[in-house]
Amino acid sequence: MMSPLSSPCAALLAALLLSPYAAQAQPVPSGVAVPAAGPDYADLAELVIGSPLVIDATIRSTSRIKGAEAAAVPPGVARFYVEADVTALVRGPGAIPPRVGYLLDAPLDSDGRIPKYKKTRVLLFARPVAGRANQVQLVTPGAQRAWSPSTDALARKIVGELVATDAPPDITGVGNAFHVAGSLPGEGETQVFLATADRRPVSLSILRRPGEAPRWAVALSEIVDDSAGPPRRDTLLWYRLACGLPRDLPERSTESIAPDDAAKAREDYSFVLEQLGPCGRG
Repeated sequence: MMSPLSSPCAALLAALLLSPYAAQAQPVPSGVAVPAAGPDYADLAELVIGSPLVIDATIRSTSRIKGAEAAAVPPGVARFYVEADVTALVRGPGAIPPRVGYLLDAPLDSDGRIPKYKKTRVLLFARPVAGRANQVQLVTPGAQRAWSPSTDALARKIVGELVATDAPPDITGVGNAFHVAGSLPGEGETQVFLATADRRPVSLSILRRPGEAPRWAVALSEIVDDSAGPPRRDTLLWYRLACGLPRDLPERSTESIAPDDAAKAREDYSFVLEQLGPCGRG
């Protein structure tokens, strides 16, 4: 009878222990859990963005791994080799075998019993294992999620946003900020330029007029569209801004403008963050 650690499992475990995943496996990871209030956009977006593969699958079998191969697993957590039958490839560069294997670190229940996953439908957020088409590696310890219609729909929505030709770029920082006061007291406009991973232009504009609520917009080109507005919550553009912008406007962003204008720019930047709301990423 084949040992759970023989052949594909042993090779996958060796690859795992040399990967960034192994370092992340020290805290207690989350296994399959059904969230009470539905999936959170930011948490799921982080998984989708970091996963070359998103797989809808049903667990066929699990084999617990013990001994030296599980030495790094913290107390209250068990390591498994899992085989799952693929239902659909939600994200991926091409075809995938009908069955895949992977390692899973999962918490024991309150009585110390191992969880039962057989026949559980899951979403896997993973990367390929080089040279082994039928093996994948979860991108984080919590990258096996219980399948539900809402989680599946949200994951597919995020994948669609991410691969769209007009997908917003990753925000990596804040560039220069400028403020121009208007002719009336309380009137003015601030523009904040953002740094992006692919150097595409992105900027924020905040307009204040006496007697009116401040208005702000984000531009994804060098041309600021006066009809543009804030991004809708729980979209990829909202996620890029809410989770990518620093909490304070860097001092270097306003070092070339007058102190009063710099203070207004900081105030307007804080207004944008308040309007975006918390990132919500766990």
